[in-house]
Amino acid sequence: MGRFAGTIRPMLIHPQFNPVALQLGPLAIHWYGLCYLAAFALFMVLARLRLAQEPFASLQGTAAWSAKDVEDILFLGVLGVVLGGRIGYCLFYKPGYYLGHPLEIFAVWQGGMSFHGGMLGVIASMLWFAWSRHKPWLQVADFVAPCVPTGLAMGRLGNFINGELWGRFCDPSLPWGMVYPQSGSLLPRHPSPVYQFLLEGPVLWLLLWLYARTAPARGRVGALFLMGYGGVRFISEFFREPDSFLGLLSLGWSMGQWLSVPMLLAGLGLWLWAGRRALQALPRV
Repeated sequence: MGRFAGTIRPMLIHPQFNPVALQLGPLAIHWYGLCYLAAFALFMVLARLRLAQEPFASLQGTAAWSAKDVEDILFLGVLGVVLGGRIGYCLFYKPGYYLGHPLEIFAVWQGGMSFHGGMLGVIASMLWFAWSRHKPWLQVADFVAPCVPTGLAMGRLGNFINGELWGRFCDPSLPWGMVYPQSGSLLPRHPSPVYQFLLEGPVLWLLLWLYARTAPARGRVGALFLMGYGGVRFISEFFREPDSFLGLLSLGWSMGQWLSVPMLLAGLGLWLWAGRRALQALPRV
């Protein structure tokens, strides 16, 4: 035991945060809820900045974008995230269980959300927004995409505070290897929520934000988001402990990796299609 303790002594220990940030009588305000609020606030800030970028700044008349559009997109996006995330989790991760316990689909307080389901919910809500406002859907996707990664980062921050979605075991010599006592093991693990915070947040945001400023062909910003998120999620899953009730699936990939493959393929297809469409729109000499 002393030898084992000497091995883990230099390791970082997860701080074991109290998930409740503030208790006001019977009302408990959780850190994860505050992270969601921060995500929505960051979206509002970035989306308002996006209004000043091309091509949105030059649109006139009924095609023009306004602050009201940003507010409506956020409202619809929140609905898409919550409904799509919950339904996606039930369908992708535990279909058999929820088929036998359908009423528990509504027990969101028990946890269980899927990013990929949430993304499908957001896509559906953006389709509705585009149709109801008579805006091209790909233009809506290009507007929204660079404003999303900071929200993803806040979600990963919430995962870290909650001490969940910990990583796989790592070499004890890894300087940032972290012990998660709540995992039932005192061996160091990859702090995978931190990896995902960095990759899905600052890295992906900077890539999308800078690329969007180059006024690319319509649809390519959205395509880059699909490829970018699908790629970083696929990579980060190699360091994240797979869900205990699923384990690793075919090819030794996790469910998160298998769900990211269609994102990568859809993003690549949209990228190529958008480029070909832009070329066809050029005047012929």
